[in-house]
Amino acid sequence: MHDEHRYSALRSWLGVSVITASLFVFVTTELMPVGLLTPVSSSLGISVGVAGLMVTLYGVSAGLGVPFIVAWTRRVDRRVLLSALLGILALGNLVTAISPSFSLVLTTRLVMGFANGVFWAIGVSMAMRLVPGRHASKAAAVALSGISIATVVGMPLGTFLESLTSWRTTFLIWSGLSALVFLAVATMIPSLPSDNAVSVREVFRLPLKNGRLRSVMFAVILYVLGHFGAYTFIRPFAENNSSDAPAHITGLLIIYGIGGAAGNFIAGYTVNKNPRASFIVACTGLVASLLLLLTIGHGQTGLIISVVLWGISFGAMNLCQTNMTLAAAPDTFEAAMSLNTLGYNTSIALGALFGGLFADHLGVRSAFWFGAALTAASLLLTLSTGRKTAVSDDELVTSK
Repeated sequence: MHDEHRYSALRSWLGVSVITASLFVFVTTELMPVGLLTPVSSSLGISVGVAGLMVTLYGVSAGLGVPFIVAWTRRVDRRVLLSALLGILALGNLVTAISPSFSLVLTTRLVMGFANGVFWAIGVSMAMRLVPGRHASKAAAVALSGISIATVVGMPLGTFLESLTSWRTTFLIWSGLSALVFLAVATMIPSLPSDNAVSVREVFRLPLKNGRLRSVMFAVILYVLGHFGAYTFIRPFAENNSSDAPAHITGLLIIYGIGGAAGNFIAGYTVNKNPRASFIVACTGLVASLLLLLTIGHGQTGLIISVVLWGISFGAMNLCQTNMTLAAAPDTFEAAMSLNTLGYNTSIALGALFGGLFADHLGVRSAFWFGAALTAASLLLTLSTGRKTAVSDDELVTSK
């Protein structure tokens, strides 16, 4: 990343905090349906598996469109681009809130997904550019803490608000929050001209030329498929296995989010030393948490223990995989992140889709077996990666 420091410390970290807030509203918008599947399906007269398409289609557009959009907008100032993305998010949440049909909800989510994908490709990179090079990894960790804040505060709050009002009101409130973050971006983030002028052709050639990036992408695809194949159905799983009331579901999501914050914090200290080893430990925890859910998740204590480990592991993995991507492609990080986003968000979509198929045809527990199998595959793939690749990754990260 860049070593020049063009902004004051206050403005730099205010900018990072605004990007963190942006990540918060994007993540909560993307995953809000996870906590609202039951009321949405009941309100619109659809099955829980079909309601899961709100996550699936959002992920499809977020993944498939991002490499093209990032390349086509490579000359656009990143502050302007982020402002436009937040405008789309605010409008999309508003339309979702007042939509009379599920088909319009899905169409809106499809459009919003494009904005989400582009944000993931540019957001972390923007945060890292706002601070001196020696603080880049710290800025990335702070920005990614928006995921934890979303899971600790955003999703549980959305579930709680739905229990007091309705799922439509929840999306309406998030439309307002998105508009507020739009204003913050426009006023607090300095101009950030794009510094990754990479064409579409060059973007798609990166994994063909870069074996380390290719390995990271495959590992990310597998663990995200498994995670979201299960996580999308955490509410019906808890309701079926522990007879949890909506208030308890909110508490469970908060516990998961706290675990995610802890995992992100822990990884912030370990990932620069060895991103591959940190990823392996986190992925092992993710596999273990899903197996624990299936074996002891029928009781409150077992459910809580499993969800805490799940949150810690997934929170750590998000920071690990970002640093692994940076280590694999330091000179084309934004372009590499667009491919990372392609794999990540497409996997969210497919994970939710396959999880829904399992849930509807074989029961909700089968979605969690699916998740355990795919996350285990990611772990085995990473373990099989040669030591030479791991050493090269470490050298690249520590040289930043």
